[in-house]
Amino acid sequence: MYKTIFTTVLLSIILIGCMDKEALNEIPVLDYPDVMRDSAVVDDYHGTQIADPYRWLEDDNSDETRAWVKAQNEVTQSFLSEIPYRQKVVDRLSELWDYEKFSSPFKEAGKYYYFKNDGLQNQSVLYRMSDEGPDEVVIDPNGFSDDGTTSLAGLSFSKNGKYAAYYISEGGSDWRKGYILDLDSGEKLGDELNWIKFSGIAWAGDGFFYARYPVSKDGDELSGKNEYHSLYYHKIGDDQSKDELIYKNPDFPLRNVGGGTTEDENWLVVVESESTSGNSLRIKNLKKSGSAVKTIIAGFDADYNLIDSEGDLLIFLTNDEAPKQKLVTLNTVNLDAPMKDLIPESDDVLQSISVAGGKIFAEYLHNASSQVKVFDMKGNYLSDLELPGIGNISGISGKKDDTEAFFSFSSYTIPTSIYSLDTETLKYEVFKQPEIDFDFENYTTEQVWFTSKDGTEVPMFLTYKKGLERDGSNPTMLYAYGGFNISLTPGFSISNLPLLENGGIYAVANLRGGGEFGKEWHQAGTKERKQNVFDDFQAAAEYLIAEKYTSSEKLAIRGGSNGGLLIGASITQRPDLFAVAFPAVGVLDMLRYHEFTIGWAWATDYGRSDDPEAFKYLIEYSPLHNVKPVAYPATMVTTADHDDRVVPAHSFKFASELQNKHTGDKPVVIRVETSAGHGAGKPTSKIIEEQADIMSFMFFNMGEEMSFEVKG
Repeated sequence: MYKTIFTTVLLSIILIGCMDKEALNEIPVLDYPDVMRDSAVVDDYHGTQIADPYRWLEDDNSDETRAWVKAQNEVTQSFLSEIPYRQKVVDRLSELWDYEKFSSPFKEAGKYYYFKNDGLQNQSVLYRMSDEGPDEVVIDPNGFSDDGTTSLAGLSFSKNGKYAAYYISEGGSDWRKGYILDLDSGEKLGDELNWIKFSGIAWAGDGFFYARYPVSKDGDELSGKNEYHSLYYHKIGDDQSKDELIYKNPDFPLRNVGGGTTEDENWLVVVESESTSGNSLRIKNLKKSGSAVKTIIAGFDADYNLIDSEGDLLIFLTNDEAPKQKLVTLNTVNLDAPMKDLIPESDDVLQSISVAGGKIFAEYLHNASSQVKVFDMKGNYLSDLELPGIGNISGISGKKDDTEAFFSFSSYTIPTSIYSLDTETLKYEVFKQPEIDFDFENYTTEQVWFTSKDGTEVPMFLTYKKGLERDGSNPTMLYAYGGFNISLTPGFSISNLPLLENGGIYAVANLRGGGEFGKEWHQAGTKERKQNVFDDFQAAAEYLIAEKYTSSEKLAIRGGSNGGLLIGASITQRPDLFAVAFPAVGVLDMLRYHEFTIGWAWATDYGRSDDPEAFKYLIEYSPLHNVKPVAYPATMVTTADHDDRVVPAHSFKFASELQNKHTGDKPVVIRVETSAGHGAGKPTSKIIEEQADIMSFMFFNMGEEMSFEVKG
């Protein structure tokens, strides 16, 4: 079973103070930096000449790029400093954030572990429960760096519970360093592993499997193309140079590999992928000396995710001939026999599987909300697990032979709470519940359906204060993603409270391209069908306006990564539809995205510009290449200097072109975070500052007069 520990700390923000209408409407006139446009850089795409005047901004190590970042940040901070309540936002957010946050406990070798953040700690701390006295600190990432920008980025325990292997990320980078902790003594061993990226930790005996890249060239660490991903085995105490190469495919440098072991450590499962969808499948018998890696599935037409083993059977979650996924078994006694269904495909998407207490807990998505069905290990349905409400469950954390398990649950109006579950009776009770000074009973969430451009019905969640008047005046934040089979499910965030408290609306649209309704829903928003995603989003905005939830003057839009592409495409296609826009760490140059780091792996969703047919549709919506001389919404592009997932050059070039062609008087700025990456592991202090800037920018540019209760 893959042993990955995720700690999700929900972002939070609230505004304090108010100002008069005249002050709110006085938007400062910005003096944007003079940005060099190099007319000599022109590329030929299948006979079409495309200029790229900001190509020089792709060099993140140059003095010119550093000077550009400095100048742009000065303009942005100058504008933000004009917002009278900005510091009050930071103060109130810090006050709200200051409560204990817990992860679900998990059991390793008879001992329980959990993550906790006291409130304003930059990073959550790993604890071990103690029968006597206070719980013990096992790993405190806050000590990794002075400013909290180094985070814990992976963790797995040896089967005997003696060791924990863990990764760290520095400055938010996707690059990982690996270490081993002796859990008895608390001492870090001398092992250090480098050049790790996109890798789990799969223990077997006195070592573990992990994936890494070759050593990068100096200066290419954050932007160079990632090639020749390989799977290795590291034995405790060895230098990394002695690690055993398990699998490498030198004929295909643009493939990623990964390894997972079953809970009994009898089998290694090796997966290889060419993109973010579909993987080949190979297995190796770890108990048979000299066993070779045997190919089970050679192609990339479907996804196979290892769940665990049961006797001679390996259990996989797959979408092979099952767009909404199913659970299947592979008989290791006869590897040539076809896989058999354990839990067949149903009408709802089978999102994830947990095994605990001798039962299979299957999490389904029904109209983008969690439902859990319980089966025995032979796939026989037992019952539903009734959840606390309509929302999102994190999955069941427990051991196969134990009767106690844990899960977390949240929704837009239910803060993340931890529950302890009796796997025999399926009864549960609150284990940890946050204490937040907010009356959630006064707020509600509804799900609405709107019609997209081609007639497709698309769902959207709306959260607001009970008794809301639909008069078109409500400030609204519309959020979406729409890609890579990612599902947006109801989850709690304090960052929404200022909208809710002031009669506003938080809207989340479940666009095509996501995974809410299975493989077909995902594929309907990919490649030449990507425009469906933008059409869905614009239809969501038009629905909110037509139904008088809000108006164009009170509508803000936000999305990150692929969602940043969504926002960039939306404002270049319909700049009139929105008041404020936040494209975050976005994929904005669709002609060159595949030239950097792991960008090539996104081609299954996007297509590549070196394909003549793909170029035709990419150039039609690529945000960078569709900026026109018109008035754009108030826009704050956000990115980070250590983002090596979606390199910041996307945002640098897009912001430069927006400023060059923007004809309106609303601000178009970029906020470049330092010592931060794509988002994971960002310290609390930086999150608070960023969220305060975003929400201040939104309200200020809507001209909203807002009132807040000042506490403390």
